[in-house]
Amino acid sequence: MEDLINAIGVEFIVLVVATPALRLLGALGVRRFADWPASAAHATAAMLVLTGIVRFVPDSVAAMPSAEELARMVPPFVPFPLAMVYLTGVLELLIAVGLVLARTRWSAAVGLAVLLPLLLPANIYAALNDIPLNGVEATPLWLRIPQQAAYVALALWIAKSADATSARRVLTRLRGWWTGVKVVRGSG
Repeated sequence: MEDLINAIGVEFIVLVVATPALRLLGALGVRRFADWPASAAHATAAMLVLTGIVRFVPDSVAAMPSAEELARMVPPFVPFPLAMVYLTGVLELLIAVGLVLARTRWSAAVGLAVLLPLLLPANIYAALNDIPLNGVEATPLWLRIPQQAAYVALALWIAKSADATSARRVLTRLRGWWTGVKVVRGSG
């Protein structure tokens, strides 16, 4: 059983268990979890809190991989591997907060859909170079790549189901700003 958990990852188990559990709470009257996308967004947030926190775990915690171990997964073409580990941890935690808040759910889900493919090269590098995490071999690519694709699909589904009004307002303002910048450049 431990080998199966190591292969699919604790984060996947958190997502698969939390989503229906939260939806059940919704069926019992908790309005926050009134539909599947909201439940999935919260479960994904729980998963991201777990994966985000792991990036800040010191070497003295033997139950989880440390930031230094995670930095060994970063491919050589990426500069400052340890800083990238911390940066992705911060991004995961910020996205988790964004997924929980209905106003920012669309932006957070789109951000997650963008972030996940950027993290995949580290998983590929670890698998191809037999880099273990906390003494456990890297997730095999035949499992990791479809898993990452499923996470991206889930993020896009959450985004599609979320209210994008706030994001549309920001994008409209940016478009107006950019149009103004282009007009000023063209008039000189």
